[in-house]
Amino acid sequence: MSLISRFQISRSLRWILAIGGIAVIAALLFINYRFHLPVGTGPAGPPVAAKPFEKPWSERKVVLVGIGDSVTAGFGASKGKGYVDRLADNPPDEFDDMQGRSLRRVLPNLQVKNIAVSGSNSLQHVGYVESDIEKQPEDVFGIVVMTCGGNDLIHWYGRKPPREGAMYGATLQQAQPWIANYKTRLDGLLTDIEGKFPGGCLIFLADIYDPSDGVGDPETTWALPAWPDALAILAAYNQTIRDVAATHPNVRVVPMHDAFLGHGIHCRQWWRQHYRSSDPTYWYGKNLEDPNERGYDALRRVFLNEIVKEEERLRGP
Repeated sequence: MSLISRFQISRSLRWILAIGGIAVIAALLFINYRFHLPVGTGPAGPPVAAKPFEKPWSERKVVLVGIGDSVTAGFGASKGKGYVDRLADNPPDEFDDMQGRSLRRVLPNLQVKNIAVSGSNSLQHVGYVESDIEKQPEDVFGIVVMTCGGNDLIHWYGRKPPREGAMYGATLQQAQPWIANYKTRLDGLLTDIEGKFPGGCLIFLADIYDPSDGVGDPETTWALPAWPDALAILAAYNQTIRDVAATHPNVRVVPMHDAFLGHGIHCRQWWRQHYRSSDPTYWYGKNLEDPNERGYDALRRVFLNEIVKEEERLRGP
């Protein structure tokens, strides 16, 4: 073999090795950005002002009631660190920026009742409210925190044909009557809750978050089938929540959806619209449908900021 031929083979081999190396690096980067989801450490979510918690709001009897699905039940959180728990009381290892910022600090006669059930959908919530919440005395004010409707969308993850209350994989057209029923059901549910509190109440109803960070590609998790109309149906449910809440003077919508954008399966992808450069971390659990511990921290902050806006109402007469 001539020297020239050997040189040509050597050069070709170098090119092959270089291209192969680039391909390997690209694959590693893809896997890293797609599937490595750091959860981070320390506080998560928006700040909560200290000033509203400097003095008690009221000595009257107040009950904090949790209603809904696994998010409100605190599935996956350590004891005392679900968002309802942390709304009521600061845990012993509370972050410095949240010390003293809890409802019991300003409402010393607070009681807590959480009837949320993991895995439940909005159809089941109607029965839970009817059976598990007693009509309260007139001297009791209610603070109700709710997550209702998320499981209507995601169950059963495409493993069964979509149906009302478990519509994963449905088309928007197919889901229209189920969305309409949800609107009627949610309106009745809120009315029933209000009827449980003759002494008055405020209901803080979270909208539904999006673990895909606005991309709508659950199939990229390697665990779920594609759902082309996922974002459209999610948007319809969230609009329904806003529309129904607007007809109930005692209801406030908690923006869980917007708070969690950028903390889902695309949290590390800096080119995405909702990338959060200040905290590009994952706030969901391994099951993709509930928050992790930092997510629950963030969620109680989002709820607490909405509750603080009603400080005057909570002070009472």
